[in-house]
Amino acid sequence: MIQRVLQAGFVAGLVVGLAIAVLQQFTTSQLILQGEIYEKAAHDHHAAVNSPTLPIVLVHDHGTSAAAAESEEGEEDGWQPANGWQRVTAPSVATIATSIGYALILIAAMLAAGVPIVPRQALLWGMAAFAATSLAPALGLSPELPGSAAAPLVARQVWWLATACCTAGGIFLFARLDYTTAKIVGIVLIVLPHLIGAPKAPNFKSTAPAELAAQFASTSLVLSAVLWALLGLAVGFAWQAIARPQTAASAA
Repeated sequence: MIQRVLQAGFVAGLVVGLAIAVLQQFTTSQLILQGEIYEKAAHDHHAAVNSPTLPIVLVHDHGTSAAAAESEEGEEDGWQPANGWQRVTAPSVATIATSIGYALILIAAMLAAGVPIVPRQALLWGMAAFAATSLAPALGLSPELPGSAAAPLVARQVWWLATACCTAGGIFLFARLDYTTAKIVGIVLIVLPHLIGAPKAPNFKSTAPAELAAQFASTSLVLSAVLWALLGLAVGFAWQAIARPQTAASAA
């Protein structure tokens, strides 16, 4: 069983991850590049305003000052993929790895619930997962472009995780149990994170235009919906395809 889970999750996640990675290169990746242009322009403007004079470089430094400044800036910003093949490869690998992880989680959840893993059921579970991991959290924390105002990272991660868990639990109780109490508890779980409220940035200043930020948020949600829909179908078909040889071997 474990081997079957790993095989189905890996195959489904790999195929869907590759497809979504290609779509990202023509959609969200292009918007991110535009957002970085605005962010860099705002950063350069801020630096020019705060440092109106040119830096003095001693002759015997041989570029040490510039290298040190560049090193400090790199340490503050952390590693970022360079333009070119790194810019394509790094997000694609992350997308594929995420898709494989989501596929394994989807299979495990369906097995734990005792639901048959067929394309139709897996598609429904995939769309429920989209609602829990993307749609519901986006009501409080929409996908953000570089240079967007944001609350502290840890606070956002905690709220996202709590919202995803509450929404998933609420959908399960509401859809799978016929008790009125369970349905009421499910609705409360879905609404609770939004009553508490997502962490907000101290200000709403952003370097990217509002139109670009709105386009990125909507495109990201559409891609997430496509990912989960394709992942559900792929999991259903992969699970059945892997089961056929095993069933034939057992019968023989």
